[in-house]
Amino acid sequence: MAAEDTKKEEPAVETKTETPAAAPATNVFSMFGGAPSTTSAFSLDKKEKETKPAAEDAAAEQNDDEAPASPDVHFEPVVKLEKVEVKTNEEEEEAIFKIRAKLFRFDTTNEPGEWKERGTGDVRFLQHRESRKVRLVMRRDKTLKTCANHYILPAMKLSPNVGSDRSWVYNVSADISEGAPEAMTLAIRFGNSENANLFKEKFTEAQELNEKAFAK
Repeated sequence: MAAEDTKKEEPAVETKTETPAAAPATNVFSMFGGAPSTTSAFSLDKKEKETKPAAEDAAAEQNDDEAPASPDVHFEPVVKLEKVEVKTNEEEEEAIFKIRAKLFRFDTTNEPGEWKERGTGDVRFLQHRESRKVRLVMRRDKTLKTCANHYILPAMKLSPNVGSDRSWVYNVSADISEGAPEAMTLAIRFGNSENANLFKEKFTEAQELNEKAFAK
């Protein structure tokens, strides 16, 4: 009993561990559960720098719109090309008749001979203003190369082509379409018989004119 009285119970000591105080909120919004602000002085400064060029570009565009139009500038060419007059040897003549046709030449290079096309274009009767002589000139389409060039002499005779009422065959003693005078047998074909008959009529009239002109 005495032992129990002498043993006194020691009071329990309560130990407390101090927790460090929480770091103060970086801004007011974090105190109410809001996300901390990510905007800094550096980001604001960068944003201001980005807006300045845009404003300057807008001002430049406005100035461009208001700028006066530049005057027309004329530059003289370094090389001046002179106009060259091309002569056709028809300057002293006038066309008294023109009709469209296709021309053929009888080629005897090989045996037997065969008809070869010379070209398609306008056939013209040209009369010289002074001598009054009439010649037949025909040029090919596009290239304008001469495929017939001879005087319409009184001795020439137009013969009907076999099996056709719109073409004529005749002989030329001196055609100069290739340069040097050359004898040829030509056949000329038209779009219809009316044009063929008209050609013969004008051909005969040209023969009469040349008969008088060559007699002078």
